[in-house]
Amino acid sequence: MAGAHHIVFANEKGGTGKSTTAVHVAIALAARGAKVACIDLDTRQRTMFRYFENRQATMDRRGIDLPIPEFEAFEYDTLARLETQTTRLGENADFLIFDTPGRDDKFARFVATRAHTLVTPMNDSFVDFDLIGQVDPENFKVKRLSFYAELIWEARKARAKSDGVTIDWVVLRNRLHNMEARNQQRMTDAIAELSKRVGFRALNGLNERVIYRELFPSGLTLIDKGHLGSLGTAHIIARQELRELVTGLQLPEVQSARLI
Repeated sequence: MAGAHHIVFANEKGGTGKSTTAVHVAIALAARGAKVACIDLDTRQRTMFRYFENRQATMDRRGIDLPIPEFEAFEYDTLARLETQTTRLGENADFLIFDTPGRDDKFARFVATRAHTLVTPMNDSFVDFDLIGQVDPENFKVKRLSFYAELIWEARKARAKSDGVTIDWVVLRNRLHNMEARNQQRMTDAIAELSKRVGFRALNGLNERVIYRELFPSGLTLIDKGHLGSLGTAHIIARQELRELVTGLQLPEVQSARLI
């Protein structure tokens, strides 16, 4: 693979499981033998950076070896410094993963327009859907694109024109709830309609599970077999969700790899 494949997790709304998903995808790719580097652009919370710090501390404390990407936080205030950091980390990486803040941010926009794979996690609700499209309150048909969808649409056109790269935009439906079947169907229909208009792909992401919050202090993930103790059925299902997510991203040279 020539050059690092940039994967950007971006959503201007917080609380969508963006950082958790980014961490698990990064570890999943590293566990497959890929060289992965990560940059946390959220200068306030630094959830991804802290997760990897916790992971390194657990490795040191227990004397164990776990797959872990090279990781850094962005600590500067210019796009030029971000470009320098991106170039340096991407030189020896197969994948360069960015976690962005859940707010409008010029650095997040910058990396989003230069992504190869742009992942927008969202909760399965019309509150989150409003970020990309507005629906009619009576029939839930899409009325118009929202600002963020228009932004990405224009960025994709400009990118294709400038260097011939097509940004693969993936809208990730996180935190699905099995009891909300009617709302889920309305969401499915609205997402399908909007995807045809702006050209993103929709994937199911990670369901709402307490274990993701419980794993943060140790930096462990569902991939870390043998270090999590006994796993229940829900945890095994969650691991399968992650497998399907990574496969669905259709990343170069890892589509047929077996998830550890």
